Amino acid sequence: MSRLTVIQNQIAREVKFIGNPLLSEVLENAGYVLPHPCGGRGVCAKCKVLINGSSELSCQYRLTDGEDITVTLPDSEELKQIELSGHGEITFDDPMPGQFGTAIDIGTTTVAMKTYNLVTGELINETGFINPQTTVAADVMGRIKSALEGKSELLQSQICGAIEDAFDENEIDPDAMVITGNTTMLYLLAGMNPDSLSHAPFEADCLFDVRMNFGPTIAYLPPCMHAFVGADISTAVLSSGMCESDEISLLCDIGTNGEIALWKDGILYVSSTAAGPAFEGAGISCGCMGVSGAIDNVSVENGKLKIHTIDDEKAIGICGSGLIDAIAAGLDMGIIEDTGSMDEDEFILADGVSINAKDISQVQLAKSAIAAGIATMMTEAHIRPDDVKKIYIAGGFGSHLNTDSAIRIGLIPEEFRDSITVLGNAALTGACQLLGDMEKIDAIRKIASTSSHVNLGGNPMFNSLYVENMLFPE
Repeated sequence: MSRLTVIQNQIAREVKFIGNPLLSEVLENAGYVLPHPCGGRGVCAKCKVLINGSSELSCQYRLTDGEDITVTLPDSEELKQIELSGHGEITFDDPMPGQFGTAIDIGTTTVAMKTYNLVTGELINETGFINPQTTVAADVMGRIKSALEGKSELLQSQICGAIEDAFDENEIDPDAMVITGNTTMLYLLAGMNPDSLSHAPFEADCLFDVRMNFGPTIAYLPPCMHAFVGADISTAVLSSGMCESDEISLLCDIGTNGEIALWKDGILYVSSTAAGPAFEGAGISCGCMGVSGAIDNVSVENGKLKIHTIDDEKAIGICGSGLIDAIAAGLDMGIIEDTGSMDEDEFILADGVSINAKDISQVQLAKSAIAAGIATMMTEAHIRPDDVKKIYIAGGFGSHLNTDSAIRIGLIPEEFRDSITVLGNAALTGACQLLGDMEKIDAIRKIASTSSHVNLGGNPMFNSLYVENMLFPE
């Protein structure tokens, strides 16, 4: 058995390995989190490490038995923009049994959790962290593929271990749990084979609404509405209260996966579209998560560019909200054309941080998927944009999104401008509501039962609208 020395945050640790494995696999198994937005294909260059002083991609470097090497990893950064807050009343009139209860939202990129005293309703602890499964793949389909290629146990142990570590770190020992997330995240949590999610007709063989053992605790996993419209949308819809009104309303969770729910005449039209990881800063040349030094806001004042970074630190990269702002600013300044093209090779935002034509193209693909999805859903429900009375923006990315910038780049229709409510982490809020009031389990079951899935894959209307929405508004 061979050993390598891993250094991170000035702490050295010996890690054992056998044979000739990829360095990335050894690091993952040892608990080190490195991003692999490209799924380990070696094209994003986000997993660079120093091997005996030389820069290498960990997903491409294969260790040799008996080799004596030292691997230096980038220092870990604290993620600043994990959204924990949300709108919607949380009561404890009929709580789940026990003294303490924890609600968890497993997102594709981040995990958020809150623990309450179930007797008093007091919030005991709230925390968030990067989903360690991002080391395997950035998006849902990448993780499904990895699970089917033999990494199911790794993916399950990663998420379960991270949650258990959070419990230990915060001295939490819950008596009850509610765990929400998209359908794939719940499959991976439960260690289920996601084959049914990997190919047409994409019909999940389990839509949850089940209780499962999580260590000594019983966890409730709320119902999903489709293979790609998960329990996180069910709990987000619950917390919004949109199905309790006669008004036409729309909820959109904008992120790696864009989920849309449209309420009209007692029917909840739901769908999803693969926006890709650009909104999370992945696959972008200077992209990063919401860490200290990330550009999170860009504006134009008196014809000049103005940027803001998290913690007001020196700019080290740009996160999703800053990226949308930057493109909106570039359009307003005439640096970026409505086609997405630029006269220069890059749009410089700060020293060492810029966006290029490929970055802009990635955003065009992502925003077009969301915009076309919304338009297709409205057509399916036979309504126009001005028929929608309330627009709910949910999810971590949406919580930090400048809606004016989103409208400027064509992500959200102009007609929605005065009807938008930003919900924060609505999925987590809905999970907390289930924790505090068991009667809401019947309510969320009713929400799921009224849903009607709109298939966008291979949909000629969606395809046509997708092409139309690639351009930025003039």
